[in-house]
Amino acid sequence: MVGLPYDCLTNPLGAVRLTFEKAVASGSDPATFDGKDWGATDLFSQFLFDDGGLSKVPFLNPSTMTWVQPNTLVRFRGMIQDMLGNEFYVGAYKEGETWRTNKFADLSQFPMATGSSPDMRVWERRLLYCVPVPGQNSWIEPSSGALLNPCAISSSPQREKRQRDNDLAMNDVDMQVTDEEVHDSTSNKKMREDGIASGSSNSGSTPTEGVGSATSVLPNFDTTSFPCLVKIYDSPDSDLKLNDVFEFIGVFTFDPEFPVDKNDNKDLESSFCDDTLVQMPPSKVPRLHCLVHRKLTAQDFISGPLTFELKSQLVKGIREALVGHLTTVLGNDGVAANFMLLHLLSKVHARVDSIAVGKLSLNLTCFTKETLSIFGHRLNFALKNLLPFTHYVPLTVDYLNKVSLAPRKDYQTNRLVSGILQLAEGSHLTIDETQLQAGTLNSTGVDNARVLKSLLELQKVEYDFTYYKMDIPADTQLLVLSEGKSNILPADLVLPFRPLSLDAAQDVETEVLRSWRWYLATMRSLSHSIEQEMQKVVEDDLVAARQADRSLSSQDFSRLLTMGRLISLSFGETSLTLEHWQMAKELERLRKERLQGSS
Repeated sequence: MVGLPYDCLTNPLGAVRLTFEKAVASGSDPATFDGKDWGATDLFSQFLFDDGGLSKVPFLNPSTMTWVQPNTLVRFRGMIQDMLGNEFYVGAYKEGETWRTNKFADLSQFPMATGSSPDMRVWERRLLYCVPVPGQNSWIEPSSGALLNPCAISSSPQREKRQRDNDLAMNDVDMQVTDEEVHDSTSNKKMREDGIASGSSNSGSTPTEGVGSATSVLPNFDTTSFPCLVKIYDSPDSDLKLNDVFEFIGVFTFDPEFPVDKNDNKDLESSFCDDTLVQMPPSKVPRLHCLVHRKLTAQDFISGPLTFELKSQLVKGIREALVGHLTTVLGNDGVAANFMLLHLLSKVHARVDSIAVGKLSLNLTCFTKETLSIFGHRLNFALKNLLPFTHYVPLTVDYLNKVSLAPRKDYQTNRLVSGILQLAEGSHLTIDETQLQAGTLNSTGVDNARVLKSLLELQKVEYDFTYYKMDIPADTQLLVLSEGKSNILPADLVLPFRPLSLDAAQDVETEVLRSWRWYLATMRSLSHSIEQEMQKVVEDDLVAARQADRSLSSQDFSRLLTMGRLISLSFGETSLTLEHWQMAKELERLRKERLQGSS
């Protein structure tokens, strides 16, 4: 089999042009390519997933930025923090009698005529501002040998022929539209054209060499948040949502001296606006022109090859070991450890009206500053080692009065300003109330307390768009540590914490930790159902419980049913059994017994 004339890894733009030229040569009209793939995506999908190329693609992160070459193939894992609307660009144009394309690129690879032309096709792409997942823990590492030797990129023998573009000017037409209500009148929009002066030359260089290594511009970009501007092509709007976590694979561009020639194409400049380049210059925010993207779950962040299978005995053994570990972490409080396990397996699996079905927030009470310094620290450390995304918030009146918990829209910059509660699905949030003293909340504090309560009760976060507010669905596990029952955050489960020992938990081997991470991610992802016979048992038990205690509410029944479901899942079972239902009722009995003993 003859290999591709262009290397998908080190010269992806060459491969894109190859598929474009083949499509045009076969008789396809470039005018019909807007919003459609002419074969480029299929080519890269085959390279990545059928031919094993994915493991060769380097991850884009602060460490790889020192050697990854611009215009090569990279992958970036992150959360969609803001959706910046659409950007217009010249997708296809004629050079003489030959059609060329600028798709998946910032810079044109061939000379372009200035001004508009009947042979110029203006297409559209979406702009996503993405960041590493908030709260991502340090054990999450790229699982591939994707930390390639930088020399391998610069010395690949399959590069596009170097002399083809000698002495050709590199022009760029990149017409942008921000999201200031994309449907607004086009009189408020402006098109720009940026290009290297026609007298410049890039003799003897290929697109992968022309910009140079990112090493020289490292002082300019933000290594703490490491944002990435992802440009999306040919994908339905419904495929990508705010706060979703994705892996984007595409062409990396990062240019500290992105050329802007204000003298060219003034007619085009007068049509569209260009806020994105000013707010997020290429010298600080790398660009990724996405060829392939896929939504990620917690399981995708478990590093290394996993050999575990969903067998009942294996799952039971892992469960027993994990509960034992949590018991030790919590001072030999076995009841708290069992409730903690259910809490860590909970997730929103359905929404009925305003009810988030499946959530199970937990309030561990009887914490003091002294016990928190021991067991709170241990628990926080354990959660960081078990879960991919965790957050710890020490709640005080001063904190509530000053911070921004909910995201808000800044119409001056036309950007969504992130808040602490803009979290990815499946994140874990620990609220420490032990430092909360009596005080007065200002308007910000009142809003923050309300937003926190809404997240806990409804699994929704209210985003502030100044002129209106919008509830955005969330799926965040909430754990509250407090001295008494929290008045601000009424959790689904309130359990007095009763440690019996100060013995420290022993170090856990990496392989054991990996098995627990796999267990939590996998059990949490399982579907669940209740067979008709078991449903009848549950209904009879709930009726009997209501007759015995008239104070029981529908929320109490819903919580008990959620506990039964989670206990089944904790054993790897996808349907509720009588044994697990009895275990749920026993746990609830122990909890109520402990509550009565604390009152």
